Amino acid sequence: MLIQRRAARRLINEINVVPYIDVMLVLLVIFMITAPLINPGQIDLPQIGKSFVPPVAPLEVGIRADQTLLLRDRANSGVEQTVTREQLVAAIKLKQEKNPQQSVVIAGDKSVRYEVVLDVMNVLQENNVQKIGLLAKPKTK
Repeated sequence: MLIQRRAARRLINEINVVPYIDVMLVLLVIFMITAPLINPGQIDLPQIGKSFVPPVAPLEVGIRADQTLLLRDRANSGVEQTVTREQLVAAIKLKQEKNPQQSVVIAGDKSVRYEVVLDVMNVLQENNVQKIGLLAKPKTK
């Protein structure tokens, strides 16, 4: 009896990448040809009108070291007026009736106690004065 010997087959554990490269090159050529032909989508964005009302300069309430109150309206003249608390509230309310967007900033002297600044802010808030802020000087180098 003859025993047939089969030819020993070796397993090939390599991947043939040549067909993949061919496919990729064909796809690359297709995309390079068609990409310039495609029109990008146009988006129509909504437009808004520009505001014709310029922002109003804030009213400055200054507190000196001796706790006297000053009112400065930079929109009109910028002249400081010494006022009492009642005059201050009345003047600010009058300005905010004319322009509801009128803001108020409080600038306290460096030596004034923070408690006095908060007291002035509290008086303004109790009288329904809107948009109150604190003014600070930027630090210089």
